[in-house]
Amino acid sequence: MKCPNCAHDDSKVLDSRPINDGLAIRRRRECIKCAFRFSTHEEMEILDLTVVKRDGRKEPYMREKIESGIRKAFEKRPLNRDDFHALMSAIEQDIQKLGRDEISSREIGSIVMRRIKSRDQVAYIRFASVYRQFADVDEFVREAKKL
Repeated sequence: MKCPNCAHDDSKVLDSRPINDGLAIRRRRECIKCAFRFSTHEEMEILDLTVVKRDGRKEPYMREKIESGIRKAFEKRPLNRDDFHALMSAIEQDIQKLGRDEISSREIGSIVMRRIKSRDQVAYIRFASVYRQFADVDEFVREAKKL
């Protein structure tokens, strides 16, 4: 791990502790060269997963797309950084549990919606309105009434 202060490429771990219910690890590090201290955050990464889009196209899984959708849904809603990381970890753990090499974007959307719904109903409606592409206000109202 490169030091953010002097760019030396070696550091030592001073302390490690699990976060997000053990799904990630926070490490406190110290640069071997300049003794600058910094923290790193390590979490599971989904590798070699292909997403099948609605139109049949296939593309590699990109965590950033889910993160972007969640950030938009929670804009001006109470979700701190740790809660965001916990939500992302839970979503990726649900995807990983399926144990497949391919997953449809529809399945990912359903997993995200289920996780968001349990956390914040306003964010859920925001995400659902984009994900489900509501055609009119009536569809939106029906979804809101389900809550």
